Amino acid sequence: MSLPIRRTLLLVTGLALALTACTSRETQQSAPSGAGPAASAAPNQATGPGCAREKTGYPQVDVKNAVIGFSQSEKEANPFRIAETQSIKDEAKKLGVPDGKLLVTNAQSDLNKQVSDIKSLLDRGAQLLIVAPLNSDGLQPALDAAKAKKVPVITIDRKVTSQPCADYLTFIGSNFVEQGKRAAQEMVKATGGTGKVAILLGASGNNVTTDRTKGFKDEIAATTGIQVVAEQTGEFDRSKGQAVMEQLIQSNPEITAVYAENDEMGIGAVTALKAAGKTPGKDVKIVSIDGTRNAVQLIADGSYNAVIESNPRFGPLAFSTLQDFAAGKEIPPTVVISDDQYDSANAAQKLGNAY
Repeated sequence: MSLPIRRTLLLVTGLALALTACTSRETQQSAPSGAGPAASAAPNQATGPGCAREKTGYPQVDVKNAVIGFSQSEKEANPFRIAETQSIKDEAKKLGVPDGKLLVTNAQSDLNKQVSDIKSLLDRGAQLLIVAPLNSDGLQPALDAAKAKKVPVITIDRKVTSQPCADYLTFIGSNFVEQGKRAAQEMVKATGGTGKVAILLGASGNNVTTDRTKGFKDEIAATTGIQVVAEQTGEFDRSKGQAVMEQLIQSNPEITAVYAENDEMGIGAVTALKAAGKTPGKDVKIVSIDGTRNAVQLIADGSYNAVIESNPRFGPLAFSTLQDFAAGKEIPPTVVISDDQYDSANAAQKLGNAY
């Protein structure tokens, strides 16, 4: 492990964030707040040449006193987005970033709006940018605008197809292929190695869906008793996941397991299965990715089988990375955040870690 990465680990290890779990638009049910684990860097970092400030020619910026822009991609009805935005706000407050110097926008799932949002943040004086991309493609005009003003950009959660160090500084996020593999391993455990699986795909056009699908399929292929019999996009949305599941129950009544590429679609599937007279978690095994409080509670209640966490607590890593860059340290092209997981053995105990 390189020195910059070890320093990043030291900076972020032990940082805990108090997150407030907010209401879901479908359930309208609030959950108590809970403190999740520290958003530390995972032990295995991506390799590649580092990016230092002297290489880019960007000015040195005092992170604690800078104007910082955060561009959120999707409306905050999804617990992941709520926790992600709150993590950025909490860490800025913890570091003492003055009120009014953290500028936050939300693209409402509109790529053109996100490009406009980022340009607006630059016009409002942002000296540093943290961006949660809506899609892997399409943000180049905004990245070019930031580059022209010598404003470093950190991308989180979804990786863009542009070049690290050249078009943006670094990507901080999960290893999505590994998440898919871990979900497949949990599916094998839940089904005993036999079953017919439906995949609820995430939104097209981003690396999260592609990688989570690849990881799952590659890993599940080694278990000959499990077949993927259907796959259809639910666009990472609960209501759409429910609608897709309703269709799949009719067209593929033999389905005995569901892999949902996020919790919201998985929870939608639970609703559809119950309406069809099936018992989710038993008649139909369910494994998903995210780590939301509602999904983890369903595991504890016996209506769900496993959840692989996708950690949304990017605040500590994002700000420590910006500080390292300002200090002249080399920043790796990818920083992999640590992800936990939940199953029937630990869900009740770890519910407080969910978001």
